[in-house]
Amino acid sequence: MIVTRLRQMSLMLFAMAVSFIGFFQMFERTAGSFPSEYMILLGVVAVLFIILWSLLLKFQPYASQSILPCVLLLTGIGITLISRIDQQKGTHVGTRQLIWLCLALVLCCILVICLRDYRVLRRFSYVSMVAGIVLLLSPMIPGLGKTIGGARIWIGIGSYSLQPGEFAKLFIAFFFAAYLFDHRDQLAVGGKKVLGLQLPRIKDLGPIVVVWAMSMGVLVIQRDLGTSLMFFAMFVCMLYVATGRKSWIVIGILAFAAGAVIASRMFAHVDNRIDAWLHPFDAKVYNRQGGSEQLVTGLFGLASGGLMGTGLGQGHPSLTPLANSDFIYSSVGEELGLTGLLAVLALYLVIIASGLITAMKIKDGFGKLLASGLVFTMAVQVFTVVGGITLVIPLTGLTMPFMAAGGSSLIANYILITLLLIISNAANKPEPELTSDTFQYEALAVLRDHELKERAKSAAQTAKDDENQPRHGAHASHAAHAEDAVQATQIEDAPTIMVDDASQPEGLYDAEEQDDHDEQGDWADWRDFAADDDSPATTTSHWPTRGAHAEQVEDAQNQAAQDGNAGTPPTPPAPPQSTPRTVKGGAR
Repeated sequence: MIVTRLRQMSLMLFAMAVSFIGFFQMFERTAGSFPSEYMILLGVVAVLFIILWSLLLKFQPYASQSILPCVLLLTGIGITLISRIDQQKGTHVGTRQLIWLCLALVLCCILVICLRDYRVLRRFSYVSMVAGIVLLLSPMIPGLGKTIGGARIWIGIGSYSLQPGEFAKLFIAFFFAAYLFDHRDQLAVGGKKVLGLQLPRIKDLGPIVVVWAMSMGVLVIQRDLGTSLMFFAMFVCMLYVATGRKSWIVIGILAFAAGAVIASRMFAHVDNRIDAWLHPFDAKVYNRQGGSEQLVTGLFGLASGGLMGTGLGQGHPSLTPLANSDFIYSSVGEELGLTGLLAVLALYLVIIASGLITAMKIKDGFGKLLASGLVFTMAVQVFTVVGGITLVIPLTGLTMPFMAAGGSSLIANYILITLLLIISNAANKPEPELTSDTFQYEALAVLRDHELKERAKSAAQTAKDDENQPRHGAHASHAAHAEDAVQATQIEDAPTIMVDDASQPEGLYDAEEQDDHDEQGDWADWRDFAADDDSPATTTSHWPTRGAHAEQVEDAQNQAAQDGNAGTPPTPPAPPQSTPRTVKGGAR
């Protein structure tokens, strides 16, 4: 265990060292010295990361230890390039990003301490739905929402802007996981087969129609293609995990493609992005307002980086508009080259793979859906950003998780990662050994308690029945004594459990059977089996014979009947004698 913890700590220290070296090299090349404000903020961030890691070891000891170092390294690369752009533009976005990072780490520490079990989130499924919808539609409130870049997805708070959709994705993921977990059986039922795919039933299409309408509403009202794509893709992926049917994915892709085509014909903002994607180097598209100038500039920045990049502080990433937020990936390619781009994608791949492994390992259905939903959300976000910059798909306006400038995106993604770590703790927690003595003793105690409660309940019910049916005269008294006699014979007929206490009665089996009983446990088989000609062995059992037991019960009842008019209670029969009984087959 100590070696494992040292290895995990070495990953954290390695990520911190790489980030510090990147800052030091960049500032030495651009400013000639290391600014003191960055030194203080970086020290605070390092301390908070160590505190978060220590809290994870204490409260979530089995959480995945490969996620947090990757997140730290991605954040370090992103803030280094943001600070590099600040040196050219004379802005202070880098220091602001470090402050947002400190706040995000504090919130993550609180979440690790307070949220011991993620399953509590299932209780607030519909509350999460309402919170997510309110956050998603809050930019449409007059006087509160702001339109930036043609999309109304921002909230203005003084001189700061907040993107509530980043937090809405968390709440909507909670609701989707709870809803699909409760209705997965109905959604998994298939209907007719078309082209080898078993389509769902018509009445089961309601949820995906509702989510599709909500996504199209975001696209229409807020003119935000990226957010609508992210929500719809998250729901379709979680639906596939819940049901295992590929037809849901096909239906989801076709439905969103049809909605996007319709939106492109209705809104110029969406149509401009599609034209910039299809014809980026066309002069008309390039020079048009909202055209492909930003996209083409980013492509030239990627091309100038080459294989190894220009080096930190030696490129010109600030020439690309929004190089520290939407086009941060282009800035990485210019100064770190193709090697740096592949390294960044590898870090994201480690995080996503760890999340998928967590979703596969955990046995709780709600946790499986929630982990897969959070991981797919991050994967879709990374794909849309990288695909938009490299002309694979149209630009969507989303930001790279952990790297792009923006406090709302940074805090929301750090909370997402913390939730994933908490779920991974439950997935990696070792199961109790079913063969251990402690587990068997506890199971035996539970079974005995249950048996005692059932006996007490049966006795209380019998007494209640006797009170509801009163008897009169000596006949009732004689019958009651007869029942007592029967109960006495049944008590004598019951086996005696061996315990290590001198006050307990002696067992009804000999020393050899006691040894066999210890080997097989307290729940050894006491049944007497019928004679079997194929059984070569015989075993002697000191149980009362069934004949003697039946005769004693019959004698007690006859005695009660004979003395019915005498008015004197019958004498209970003597306990049955323990006579040896030989049974074939060796069964005890």
